[in-house]
Amino acid sequence: MFKNWILRWVSEADMQQLYRNGSFYNQYEMKRRSILTIILVLFSIVYVCGEQYPLINNVRGRQNIRSLDCKWQTIIDPYEAGTYSYHSTTLTNGFEKGSKNFSDYNTLNVPGDWNSQKEELLYYEGVVWYRVQFDYQQKDNKRVFIHFGAINYISDVYLNGQGAGKHVGGFTPFNYEVTQFLKNGANNLIVKVDNRRHSDGIPGSMYDWWNFGGITRPVTLIETPVTFIRDYSIGLSKDRKSVQGWVQLDGIDLNEQVIIDIPELNINHSAKTDSNGRAFFAIKAKPECWSPENPKLYSVNVISQSDNVSDRIGFRTIETRGNKIILNGEEIFLKGVNMHAQLHGCSAYSSEDAECLLGWAKEMGCNFVRLAHYPHSEETIRVAERLGIMVWEELPVYWAIQWNNLETYLSAETQLEDMISRDKNRANVIIWSVANETPKGDDRLIFLTRLASRAREIDNQRLISAALEPKEIKPNCWSITDKCADVVDVIGINQYIGWFNGTPEKCDVTEWELNLDKPYIMSEFGSSAPYNRHGDKAERYTEEYQEYYYEKTVEMIKRTTDLSGVCPWNLTEHRSPRLNTPGIEDGFSRAGLISVRGQRKKAFHVMKKYYMDFLK
Repeated sequence: MFKNWILRWVSEADMQQLYRNGSFYNQYEMKRRSILTIILVLFSIVYVCGEQYPLINNVRGRQNIRSLDCKWQTIIDPYEAGTYSYHSTTLTNGFEKGSKNFSDYNTLNVPGDWNSQKEELLYYEGVVWYRVQFDYQQKDNKRVFIHFGAINYISDVYLNGQGAGKHVGGFTPFNYEVTQFLKNGANNLIVKVDNRRHSDGIPGSMYDWWNFGGITRPVTLIETPVTFIRDYSIGLSKDRKSVQGWVQLDGIDLNEQVIIDIPELNINHSAKTDSNGRAFFAIKAKPECWSPENPKLYSVNVISQSDNVSDRIGFRTIETRGNKIILNGEEIFLKGVNMHAQLHGCSAYSSEDAECLLGWAKEMGCNFVRLAHYPHSEETIRVAERLGIMVWEELPVYWAIQWNNLETYLSAETQLEDMISRDKNRANVIIWSVANETPKGDDRLIFLTRLASRAREIDNQRLISAALEPKEIKPNCWSITDKCADVVDVIGINQYIGWFNGTPEKCDVTEWELNLDKPYIMSEFGSSAPYNRHGDKAERYTEEYQEYYYEKTVEMIKRTTDLSGVCPWNLTEHRSPRLNTPGIEDGFSRAGLISVRGQRKKAFHVMKKYYMDFLK
């Protein structure tokens, strides 16, 4: 696995370029030599230590699953007393063995973040240990996996004192096979969670959303046959005349017949897997296409000799034509809004949270959301799909990243792969974004180019974008001069003319020079105002200023005829420790069109009118 990462990362041409730039080359060479010498050793120990298993797709659609969501016992461990002795040596009998320190007096809800559950943990960044006990009766010819929707940020998972694996990354799912660790009767699952920020991480140490710690998304026990359906991809051909894709088996006997069953389309198609357990198919069909106006989903069953997975899948095509975005062969304008995974100051993960947030977006007239600045929960994606809301999903490659650090790139690529793996069958996801507001430079360009290339390798059903910062190329004339614009399919423009740059009147004289033959989305614009803080329209941080700003910005957008979408910042106020103006921000971004308590601000109605006018 690690060898393949390296080989994907550096092609021969890239090696030469990297050498000329004097950046990655030495790291790559050292990594390559060391990895090639120890790879057999890694493979020999993997079954002892455990590792992240290839992602199991569509957990909810499987036959034998069990939720482990409940109150878990916890230990707050800022000094890592559960891992190291007073001499900093690693303990052989640490908290992972089931320390007596766990009790029912100290519990946290899973899923959920610890910051909003206990006042004393509001600003906590460090280690918390979680434990849950569950009964299980071992069965012949069955395999068992533990699946985590997400844990922020680094997690170490132990079952009955045995290490199942370590995961890095706060917003993507992962799973481990634990068949060999299970016991009859009571089982002890312990997770060490560490949400400390790291300068070499994805994201890095600098970002402007709340660093929610904890087991933030659902935990599921999955029981499968020895050979089971691990993954599949089902979509619509570009000519919209066939349903096509693949099915991936996992196990011992990989040569099997698999069936794609879509009753409403009278499809019951059989395909034979190859020696690697993969079957490809293309079935003539003309399904009703998914769209915001008609979010049609079909019941789909994927069947093998011993397994069955059910799903609800929509069929659509998405492409670009010049500077237009084309959905199902027709031009579409993205009426969007940015959205953090926060509701009322807490992390948002459930279907109910998604129904609330996306319901507000629908009320405003949106057909599109940009999920800032990381993959949100699977529940959010699925609710949006059902409601007819298109989605821009984004990696947390944000602001200052260590562009010349190989491990940092590999972390970004792994998170990209896991994001795509989870949501590749969701019709409403139309854009993968590889970055937001990152500083220009050669190393950064190589980094993002490789990410975009990797995204296209594993998924050709969606567009690639990045949110870029514009430049004033002449007085009152702005453009995107970033070389990354050549890498993506859709160019995102983050601009705050009238807020960070001048006053709202500056929008009246601002023009945009959008010369590339690609779609442009105004991916961020906005200003801040606490709800019910009033004053003159020239007074910053008032609802009147924010309303006036939006009125002027909308007028500017209407003049900019080459845009394919707009996406204001932000749907709701959200926690941000970087924003601490007393009496105004107090640890919250007040740029939301809706307050932290759900109240609509004046600017909300400006955007609602603009979007609703599209219907006239």
